Order: sequence, then C-alpha cells, then structure tokens
Amino acid sequence: MSDYSIVLLPGDGTGIEVIEQAKKMLDIISEKTAIGFNYETIECGGKHYLETGKEWEDGSFERCKNADSMLLGAIGWPGAVRDNGDLAGGEIVLGLRSGLDLYANVRPVKLFKGIQHKIHGKFNSVWDASKVNLSILRENTEGLYYGALQRSRARSTGEMMFESPDLEFPGLSGEIAWDPRPISKQGSNRVITKAFEISSKRNGAPSDGVSRVTCVDKSNVTRGCQLFRDVFDQVAKSHPKIETNYAYIDAFTMWLIRNPEEFDVVVTSNMFGDIATDLGSVLQGGMGMAASGNIGDDHALFEPVHGSSPKYAGKNVVNPIATINSLQMMLEWLGDKHNDDLLIDISSKVNQVVSDQIQEGKVMTYDIGGNATTSQVGDDLVNRISYLLD
Repeated sequence: MSDYSIVLLPGDGTGIEVIEQAKKMLDIISEKTAIGFNYETIECGGKHYLETGKEWEDGSFERCKNADSMLLGAIGWPGAVRDNGDLAGGEIVLGLRSGLDLYANVRPVKLFKGIQHKIHGKFNSVWDASKVNLSILRENTEGLYYGALQRSRARSTGEMMFESPDLEFPGLSGEIAWDPRPISKQGSNRVITKAFEISSKRNGAPSDGVSRVTCVDKSNVTRGCQLFRDVFDQVAKSHPKIETNYAYIDAFTMWLIRNPEEFDVVVTSNMFGDIATDLGSVLQGGMGMAASGNIGDDHALFEPVHGSSPKYAGKNVVNPIATINSLQMMLEWLGDKHNDDLLIDISSKVNQVVSDQIQEGKVMTYDIGGNATTSQVGDDLVNRISYLLD
C-alpha cells in the first residue's frame, strides 16, 4: 500500500467548503484502493490572522515542506491586511511559492463538454469543447510580484525581510510607489523548459494536433521580456520536434478568446500569466472550473484559481469542481513523481467523473447554470468515482 502525506490548507471563506469536498474524494480513494492518504489540516488565512495575529501557526511552513504535497482552498478575508499593506494570507500562498521554489504555475484551460458560458447574464454555448484544451505556464517566483514573494517568504521561513532599494525617478515628483520586476536567465530557463516538457506529453493544439509552445511577453518594450524571449529561443533549440510561436501579451489576450484552438502550451512571465489565465477561465465556464498547480522540482502546491468569495461563505453554493480538478492534478503529479501507475490511473478516473457529471448536466452549481449545492456536487462525484473503483 502506498501512503502519501498531504497538507490541506482550507484558508478563508468558501475555501473551507471546497476543501471538504476534496477530503471526501481522498477518503473514498483510500477506502477503495491500495492508495492511502495521511492528511492533516492547517488553519490559516486572513480571518485566522484577524483572530490570532498570525496567518498560520508556527511550524506550518516546515510541515508543508515535509509533506508529499499540499492542497489549498482559498485565501483572502475583508479587512485582513498586515501593517505594511500586504494581504494577510500571503505568507501561505506566496511564502510557499517562494520558500519551496515552486517556480512553475501550471494552469490547464480545458472546456468540458456540456459547459455553457454565462455571457450578458445568460447561459449559452459559446466555445466548442473540442477546440479549448491548452495549458498556460506562468513563472511563479520572479517578475512584478518579486517583492511580495520575498516578504512572504521571509515571514514563512524566518529569513531576513526583503526591502526594495531607494531609487530616484527623474521627472516624477510627490509620493511614488514602485515594485521591482526582476527576470533572470535561470528562472526563465527552468519554467520554459517545463513548458516544452509538458508539450511533449500532450496531444498538440486542437486546431492541428501540432505540439507547440507559445512565448507570450512584451519584448518590444521591456528588457526583462527581451531576456525571457532570448532564453525561450535557446531552450527551443533543444526541442526541435516542438514548434514555437510568439505573441505580445496584449495581442495574446485577443487571440486566446478568438482562436483558443491554436494554442497547445503557453509560457509567460508572472504578472502576465496571472492576468491571462483568469481570462482563460472564461473559456472553461468561469473560475469555478479552473485548477492550478504551483510546481517545483521537489514540492508542489495545488489550488483552485478562484478566491475565497466571503459573501458566499457558509451558504454551500460555490462550485467545488476547480478544487477537484486541482486534486486531480495533484494525484497525477504524485503518480509521476513516485512512478505510481495506480495513482496516475486514479487521477485519470477523477477527470473522467468530472467530465461525465458535467456532460450529464443534472448536478451543477449556479455558476454553470445549475442549482445544486457544493456538497451535492461533491457527493455525486464521490459516488461516481466509487463506482469506477469497485
């Protein structure tokens, strides 16, 4: 029997509710198979900070570091801001990304058959499910979020706090705020290499089946992006069987919505990826469907893309599928890392039951046109996976 240690980080608001659905899935997998999960839950987030003065209890970072993987619900609570202006909860999300060197944020953009898109307040079939299946990789430890990442890392690990150097900006006067945007050759190289590796395992772009990695940047303006594209070209030489493509971020946002079928794998910098992937979630049916993985060489943290939705907290109405899809990514990552074919097969079955549930269209939450509750969706998925595992 294979046992895996998992840290669950429910966080704030509806994050608590969606993690409960993930726990149900872990429990039924343990019950029905030779895979065991030893999971522990760490209370954390903005609300926890307001109540205790800490974003999570002392020693939590080390507990995460020692686990096989981590699954996060959502972070963010009204009024939960640290004295320096940082979001309370950043110590968890950003601290783990930086402290555990989770350099690749992987966000699949996949449209399941049966999803309708809410446009102008009405649900309609806008994009074809056969034409939306790409993966966007965002560099996760550098770029415009570097300062916040380093401050959160310092709080998580006890390292010296990062402070941006004083600079003068000719022509500007009065109060000035600025953030550093460092992009390194090493950081670019590893996330771009990961993008080519992922492309080599996929079936290519939906439009033509060609394995293709698209570099998205603003290299016509910024020096950091010029370095990023130079590194992309260097890495591409080691992958001659994979086609390359380029796009400036502003044009890419248009092409992503208009011609998603042309993309296989996309790689970009931190902030550009943060914005573009949320736009990509529209293609999937919204944030309630969008999963992500923060992946490094040794550790990985998985989380739904959506926030904590405080106004819906405790109402049992939000869509848990983004969390279940994140769980599926976690199982696949663990299976690949530990050469566990059974776990890889189980991850495939999780994907199947999500697809079957949506295609059937009877148990769906409000955001994708249904009226089922969070727990009803979770229970239905558990029943489906239980049947497949018998």
